[in-house]
Amino acid sequence: MSTPDSVPPVTGGRRHEPDLRSMTRINLRPIASPMPLGFYAVAIASVIVGCFQLGVFDGTAHRAVGFTVLPAFVLQLVVGLLAFGARDVVAATLMACFSGTWLATFLVLAFEPPEGADVLGVLYLAFTVFAGLMASVAKAKRALWLVLCVAVPRFAAAGVANLSGVAWAGTVSGVLGLVLAVVAVYAAFALMLEDMRGHQVLPIGRSGPAHHAVEGDLSVQLRDVERAAGVRRTL
Repeated sequence: MSTPDSVPPVTGGRRHEPDLRSMTRINLRPIASPMPLGFYAVAIASVIVGCFQLGVFDGTAHRAVGFTVLPAFVLQLVVGLLAFGARDVVAATLMACFSGTWLATFLVLAFEPPEGADVLGVLYLAFTVFAGLMASVAKAKRALWLVLCVAVPRFAAAGVANLSGVAWAGTVSGVLGLVLAVVAVYAAFALMLEDMRGHQVLPIGRSGPAHHAVEGDLSVQLRDVERAAGVRRTL
C-alpha cells in the first residue's frame, strides 16, 4: 500500500516528521556589543554614590545624587535589552537587574519615602544574593565575573549601612563603590579596544564557551542556534 506524499509515514505506530532542515532559514542580526556602555554606566553611578557615602558631598545632596544616577537606570536597561537580542542571557539579566537597582536608588534618594532607607537596604542585600549566584555561573566571562566579585561585597555593605545606620559600613560601601568603578571602567575600555581593533589588546580572561565565542569561526557561533530562545517553540 502506498502512502500519500502529504501524509508523514507511520512506522511502528509512530508518525515521523519530515526533515525540515533544508527548508529552514534563521536570520541573525549583528549588533555592536552593548557591554562597554553597561560597564561605563555602572562605573559612573558607583562613583557618584560612593562619593556620597564617603562624605565628599554634603548630606543634603541626596536628591542631586538620586537624579544623577537615574541615567544609569536608562542606559543599563537599554544594554540589557540589546544583550537579550545578542543571545547573552547572563549579561542581559545582570544589566537589567542593575538598572532596576539604580532606579530604586534614585526613587528613595530623590523622594525620601518613609522607611525608604530600610527598604533599600533589604533590596541591596537581595541583590547581593543575586549577584553572588550570577558570579557562580559567569567565571568564563572573567571581566563580568570580576565586576560581580566587587559588586557582591559593595552591595552587602550598602545593605548593612542602610539597615543599621552604622557609619563604617557606609564607608566600606563607598570605598568598594570606587573599586567597582575602576574595575568596570577597565572592563569597558578593554572590550571597546577589542571591538575597535578586532583582537584582544588588554587581558580580559575569557575561557571556555566565552573564549570560543570570540575566537571560534562561524560554525561555533551557530552551534545549537536551533535551541536558542528566539528560535525554539517555547521558553
